[in-house]
Amino acid sequence: MDFIDELTWRGMIHTVMPGTEEQLKKEMTTAYLGIDPTADSLHIGHLVGVMMLKHFQRSGHKPIALVGGATGMIGDPSMKSQERKLLDEATLRHNQEAIKKQLAKFLDFDSDAPNAAELVNNYDWMKNFSFLDFIRDVGKHITVNYMMSKDSVKKRLSRDSNEGMSFTEFSYQLVQGYDFLNLYREKNCRLQLGGSDQWGNITTGTELIRRTLGGEAFALTCPLITKADGGKFGKTESGNVWLDPAYTSPYKFYQFWLNVSDEDAEKYIKIFTELGREEIEALVAEQKADPGLRPLQKRLAKEITTMVHSAEDYEKAVEASQILFSNKAGETLHKLDEHTLLDVFEGVPTFEVSRQDIESGIRMADLLTDKAAVFPSKGEFRKMVQGGGVSVNKEKLTDPNAEASTDLLLNDRYIIVQRGKKNYYLLIVK
Repeated sequence: MDFIDELTWRGMIHTVMPGTEEQLKKEMTTAYLGIDPTADSLHIGHLVGVMMLKHFQRSGHKPIALVGGATGMIGDPSMKSQERKLLDEATLRHNQEAIKKQLAKFLDFDSDAPNAAELVNNYDWMKNFSFLDFIRDVGKHITVNYMMSKDSVKKRLSRDSNEGMSFTEFSYQLVQGYDFLNLYREKNCRLQLGGSDQWGNITTGTELIRRTLGGEAFALTCPLITKADGGKFGKTESGNVWLDPAYTSPYKFYQFWLNVSDEDAEKYIKIFTELGREEIEALVAEQKADPGLRPLQKRLAKEITTMVHSAEDYEKAVEASQILFSNKAGETLHKLDEHTLLDVFEGVPTFEVSRQDIESGIRMADLLTDKAAVFPSKGEFRKMVQGGGVSVNKEKLTDPNAEASTDLLLNDRYIIVQRGKKNYYLLIVK
């Protein structure tokens, strides 16, 4: 597989330094991509870079994922309007281990193949580097004029004329440049991959390698992913879409991809899956023939949920998605974990009720009128039950005199009540 060809048809190339293609055709090449360890999980904004590394390894080359423990302590000024919170070493190490587990779903770290992936942390080579040594051995090779010409610096200075830019942030590109120099020297790393906003930092590295060692190194960036409507990719009302199921449940993760626009689905399926060109073209044609079936979104959501989580998590997410539309979802409802249950019923009206009332066998008529105002009156409740319009945990309620019991509790603390076809209520038992 030709790496540049593969990324080109997938729409994953923004800029390529001259000579990169020739280098990749000449021999197995080592490339690295930096990942910011400010959290103990990647989010979907990181996935473009991770997929670049995945395609790089599939093409027979060797990927290095660099966790920026040192650079994460500084904060990259690119595209940022203010300085970051600085992290301590213990937090960085914890985050590194968590990130490696997630990367292992995409990259082969463990085989004895010559192009097995590696994970490195730039804190390991920066922590004992004294300031005097750094400015003497690294700083003298790059001029202030060169550093000031970078877009990330110019934009930050023009945008924040009052606050300015700290020396810490200004020095960021030198530290990242040294990473490339160190990996070039220690691991024969000839290429750095990154987002288009990293071009300035990456080329500082290639320049440092040229000026200090007379070596030749290369750069390749991918475009920053955007949404068709101009909104920020990967952001929802509740924040980032994370890869860790503790932060974003597989159900919510699946829903994110299932709900992207047709235009975005056509773009994302090339970037975030390994599906081949012919298969994607067939799905695009199918979508255009009948957009209502949404084959692109369904396949995209399946591929990426399975890759990030598992086939089992994908199946559960599909099952959970059907709960609101199915009259036979009672069994599925009892199998849902608490996180997913709350995600499925996010935004529905909630009522807190007493556990004592449930244990004492309170009548449903009293529970859903006096204790939780699901119905305005007991007469309204009875009328709707007799008309078949009330369900508890997706099971039709047939007896207006039925009593509540602890058997109804989902995850030992929730009851879902449905009034009519579309009105849901969540009872939280305390």
